[in-house]
Amino acid sequence: MALAGAVHVLRTERNARIEGLIALIAVGLGLWLGVSGPEWAVIFTLIALVLGLEMVNTAIEATVDLVYPDQHPLAKKAKDSAAGAVVMAAIASLATGLVIFLPRLWAILKSFL
Repeated sequence: MALAGAVHVLRTERNARIEGLIALIAVGLGLWLGVSGPEWAVIFTLIALVLGLEMVNTAIEATVDLVYPDQHPLAKKAKDSAAGAVVMAAIASLATGLVIFLPRLWAILKSFL
């Protein structure tokens, strides 16, 4: 069952839990700062992308471990490449979050100065 797989990854993978927490923070910031509809679409798309890639990464790592439990250069390459995809999406999400949230946060900070 697909939902069970997603829940399993969120329960068992530390990075997925961290990414989920960051997603909740982004949603909270978005609510507090009043982001626009198109900005919400970008935020939710990036959250789904990062968490989805984390789930694919977990599946690839489990499959590689099942097929080749010993260390092998190609197994390492597959695992590192999958993890790298998650990192790339996370970096893009961080950059996008800065573009969306930073001007609003800066305006709030300036009002206190």
